[in-house]
Amino acid sequence: MSSIKKLAGQTMWYGLSSIAARFINYLLTPYLTYKFSEAAYGEMSIVYSFIPFANVIVTHGMETAYFRFGTKENEEKIYHTSSFSMIFVTTLVIIAMITWSSPLANLLQIANHPEYISMMAWIVGLDALTTIPFSRLRLEGRPKKFAIIKVGGILINIAATYFFISVLPQYITNNPTSYIATYFKPEWAVGYILLANIIQNVFVLLLLQKEIRALRFSFDLKLWSEMMVYSLPLILVGFGGMVNETFDRIMLGWWAPGGSPEANKIAVGIYAACYKLSILITISIQAFRMGAEPFFFKQAQSDNAQKTYARVMKFFVITLCIMFLGVVLYLDIWKAFIRNPAMYVGLRVVPVLLIANMFLGVYYNLSIWYKLSNKTMAGAWITLIGALLTLVINYLLIPHFSYMASAWATFICYGTMMIVSYKWGQKVYYIPYATKKLIAYFVICLLLYGIHLIVQYSTEIVSTRVAIGTIEMILFIWFVSRIERKELKLIFNKQA
Repeated sequence: MSSIKKLAGQTMWYGLSSIAARFINYLLTPYLTYKFSEAAYGEMSIVYSFIPFANVIVTHGMETAYFRFGTKENEEKIYHTSSFSMIFVTTLVIIAMITWSSPLANLLQIANHPEYISMMAWIVGLDALTTIPFSRLRLEGRPKKFAIIKVGGILINIAATYFFISVLPQYITNNPTSYIATYFKPEWAVGYILLANIIQNVFVLLLLQKEIRALRFSFDLKLWSEMMVYSLPLILVGFGGMVNETFDRIMLGWWAPGGSPEANKIAVGIYAACYKLSILITISIQAFRMGAEPFFFKQAQSDNAQKTYARVMKFFVITLCIMFLGVVLYLDIWKAFIRNPAMYVGLRVVPVLLIANMFLGVYYNLSIWYKLSNKTMAGAWITLIGALLTLVINYLLIPHFSYMASAWATFICYGTMMIVSYKWGQKVYYIPYATKKLIAYFVICLLLYGIHLIVQYSTEIVSTRVAIGTIEMILFIWFVSRIERKELKLIFNKQA
C-alpha cells in the first residue's frame, strides 16, 4: 500500500470517528439552542472556552513529543515517562483549579457557580489520563479502536445530557415530592452539561483500561529532560492556539457592546452557535491531524519525504475547498441545525470563519517543518504572533462590531500564521508545494461563492438556491478531477 493510501486509510478512520463524534455531538446544537436561552448557551460556551487552556497545561506538549521520540527510542520507556509526566502535572492543575475556583469563576463571569470550575478540573484531569493511551493507538496505527472509543464516549455524553436536561426535569415535574427533587437544581443547566462530560470521560477511561494497565512506574529523567526541551515551546504553541481558537468567546463576554453581562452572554451564544456551522472544515482538520502527525514523523526517514508532504498538502487543500463549498452553498440547510431563529443574525460570520479555518488547516500541514527540524520554538513564535493579533483586534473592535470583530480577528490571525509559517519553513525545510495551483483552487472557490451570493440576493426560493449550489459543487469537483486525473490514477492504481 502506498504511503498516501495508508495515510488516507488511517485518516478515513480518524475522519469517520471525528465525523460521527462531531455530527452526533452536533445534534446537541439544535437541542441545546432549543432548550437554552441565548444567554445560557453563551454561558456554556464561555465555560467550554476555558477548558482547552487547562488542557494545554496538563498535556504540556507531551503528545507531540511522544510521537517525535517514539519513532526513534524505546517506545515503552517513552510511554511510561510521558504518562507519569502528565499525571504529575495534571494533579497540580486539578489542585490549583479547585483551590482558586472562586477567582476563576469571577474571571469567567460565572461568579454564582464556582463549582463549575471544580467540575471542569475533573474533566481536564480525566481527559489528560487518556491522552497518551490514545496517542499510543495512533502511533501503532490502530485507528479502528480509536474510533470506536471516541464515538462511544460521545454517545454516552449525548445520553447523559438528554437525561439531565430532559428526562430528569420531566420526572421531577411529574413527581415533585420525590427524593431526587430535593437535589435537582433547574438553574444548574450548564452544571449538568459538565456532569455529562465527566461521565463520558470516565467511560472512555474504562475502555482504555488495557493501555492504562500497561503503564509501569518507569521514569527516565534523562529522556524526560530531552522531551521537555522539545515540548516546552509547544506549550506556548498550545496557549497561543487556544487564544486564537476559543478565547474570543471569553473576550466577547467581557467587551461586547451589549451594556450588561446578560447581553454579552447573548452575543457569545449567537457567535458560538454559528461557529458550529464550520464543523465540516474543523472535522477535516481534526481527522487529518490525527492521522498525519505520526505519519509525517515515520515518513521523514524516506528518500522522497518532501514530495510526499507536498502531495498530501495538495489533496488536503482540495478537500478543504470541497468542504468550504459544502457549507456556504448549502447554508440554507445547515442553519436549520440552529433551532433558535434569533441566532440567525450571526450567520454572516460563517463564511469568514470557514476561510479562517481553511488557513488554520494549511498551517497545521505546514507546521511539520519545525517539528521535524526540532525548531519547535519557531512554532511558538508563529503562534504567539497569531495570539497577539487575536487579542489586539478583539480588544479594539469587539466594543464596536461585536462578534464580527472576533470572526475577522480569527481570519487575520490564521492567515498571518499560514503565510509566516510557509515563508519561514521553506527556508529551513524546503517542500515543493504546488503553491500556484493551490491558490488557484482557493480563488475558484471564492468565485463560486461570489456567484452564489448573487443567487441569494436574487431569489428567496431555497430549492433554487440549493439546486444552483449543487451545480456549482459538481462543476468544481469535475474541474479538479480533470486537472488531477493523472495524480488520482497514480494513487489509486499504482504505488505512490
